[in-house]
Amino acid sequence: MYDRFAVQRLIDLWLTEDVGCCDLTVQTMVSPDARGRFDVNAREPMHVAGIEIAAEVFRRYEPRLALDIRVRDGERVGKGAVLMRVEGPAQGILTAERTALNILQRLCAVATETAKYVAAIEGTKARLIDTRKTTPGLRMLEKHAVTCGGGLNHRLGLDNGVMLKDNHIAVCGGIAAALARARRQLPTLTKIEVECDRLAQVEEALAAKADVIMLDNMGLADMRTAVDLVAGRVPLEASGGIRLDTIRAIAETGVDYISTSKITQGAPPVDIGLDEPA
Repeated sequence: MYDRFAVQRLIDLWLTEDVGCCDLTVQTMVSPDARGRFDVNAREPMHVAGIEIAAEVFRRYEPRLALDIRVRDGERVGKGAVLMRVEGPAQGILTAERTALNILQRLCAVATETAKYVAAIEGTKARLIDTRKTTPGLRMLEKHAVTCGGGLNHRLGLDNGVMLKDNHIAVCGGIAAALARARRQLPTLTKIEVECDRLAQVEEALAAKADVIMLDNMGLADMRTAVDLVAGRVPLEASGGIRLDTIRAIAETGVDYISTSKITQGAPPVDIGLDEPA
């Protein structure tokens, strides 16, 4: 889910960065009346995210292009799948190619990595959620990619909810005082989450009626104890040091959510190319 108006502004920035004054190679080597037809190909298995955005990059630079989009966001495709066919003025295709592929590769990478983590906790009650550790300028789109891979979004920004971390709590003089102060000023439907790294803090946050409790860098035994202590009264989120090889055991403690930045910061690039049709 993303705002199309905001995406248009981003596309203008991306194209301006890459093209500069003009595409010297294309304008010196390709005649204005030359036409081209190319396929955007998946060169490895992946989950799709951002296909409409990549198409909009081509449209923005050259409105006369004909685009045949073959897949949808959230779809899993195999190696060799044609994601989109682009046909029309060759100058426009070749100039916009890199920008379109860059954003598509980035978003498909996030979706593909997210899907791996989602698969690792399948069959448990836990749901995977993202963090605010995103690429500056791309948060809206990377969080869209997370949902394409089967994950959920945490806060989109600092204005989406209150997260009381250790430094906030220290400044306010404790969890109960921090919660009370936040509630006096918050919009009615805004939730408050409290970060806890000790079981005593979990008890304090529960007594102060936090809406969500984060278990920050806790061991498995303490997580299980926290789950028993809370007994379903508020959602529990596990966070900190989450990896693909550890997430299953964390999910099996009984927490409701698991958040990790690995699905955005650690997503390895996927290989997508623009090739002439076979």
